[in-house]
Amino acid sequence: MKEFKFIDLFAGIGGFHQAMRNLGGQCVFASEIDPHCIRTYYDNYGMDANHDIRKVAAESIPAHDVLCAGFPCQSFSKAGYRKGMSDTRGTLFFEVERILRYHKTKYIILENVRNLVSHDGGNTWRTIHAHLKDLGYRLTPVPVIISPHQFGIPQLRERVVILGIYDPQNVDAELSVAFEGLKTKEENSIYTVLDENSNDAVYRISSREEYVLNAWDEFYAGIHETVIGFPIWAEYFKDREIEENFPEWKKEFVRKNKALYALNREFIDGWLEKYDNLSNFTPTQRKMEWQAGSSIRSLWEGVIQFRPSGIRVKTPTTFPSLVAIVQIPIIGKYRRRFTVREAARLQSFPENFIPDPDEHQAYKQFGNAVNVRVIEHAARKLFEADK
Repeated sequence: MKEFKFIDLFAGIGGFHQAMRNLGGQCVFASEIDPHCIRTYYDNYGMDANHDIRKVAAESIPAHDVLCAGFPCQSFSKAGYRKGMSDTRGTLFFEVERILRYHKTKYIILENVRNLVSHDGGNTWRTIHAHLKDLGYRLTPVPVIISPHQFGIPQLRERVVILGIYDPQNVDAELSVAFEGLKTKEENSIYTVLDENSNDAVYRISSREEYVLNAWDEFYAGIHETVIGFPIWAEYFKDREIEENFPEWKKEFVRKNKALYALNREFIDGWLEKYDNLSNFTPTQRKMEWQAGSSIRSLWEGVIQFRPSGIRVKTPTTFPSLVAIVQIPIIGKYRRRFTVREAARLQSFPENFIPDPDEHQAYKQFGNAVNVRVIEHAARKLFEADK
């Protein structure tokens, strides 16, 4: 479509807005309740999204060709689904449903977490699918599951995209949407979205963090193994025994740690002595998860996160998903965390996008946003399928 109108529900900071605008769309209504997102939305689009969709009458929403919504996933009960077309009132999907029932919007593009497919034993997806068909929408037989890394964006972030065309006369005909030329995560590189250097000291890791990471880098370089398929728990190397109340998977990890120690005893003893038996490391700093296979030879070549489960090291091909980001990834090569601007690039927002001035809010907003390029690709395929 050359020109069309769209609405942006549960709008966040406008990932859908960016994608639709790139395709020639004009936003005629946006709805959001988070005050920080509302401000960011206005700063970038000059549009007031301060509307609680639960309080907006469907007839007051302008006519539009495309309804976009990254609606929150809420429970649909098994009992309700067994009743057939169960009542969805009380869930936020109902807000989408009632607007579609009134407007009979030509196209729908909905986005949600990967778990939507399996949520409640698959009943959530089946209920949504059944309700949309009841409204007259032709849909893909299974939900589309795509990730930015498949489009050359180095972020592993699988999401469900629900695509539909209002076609009540052919509602049982399958909507065919195919994506060609998708990339694997190994074909990506994090450096495509990174600035070579960021002089802002706020992003640089602390000397303490560097000390801990150097210790673990020495550990990996010193042991015989290059591929480690289990988490390293230093506290179980020597004297601490397997606790009987541990589940079997945890007992197996402890056994593997003890075997690793036995094969590398001389080196590990010297390493522990050098670092005072890790006595000044926090409990999580005494753990390391090497998830980079043999593709890199140093921790400083990877992507690093300080996580509750330990220090995690991955290959520099893709970043972990930005959703609800708490442990901001560290770029080993640059010994710093990635910046807000780099987070924006991971979600395919343009360079002139104005992020929230509060960095905590900015990271959170990008983490909760839809990926612009993914939605743009999906929308283009949807429009093409209607020709």
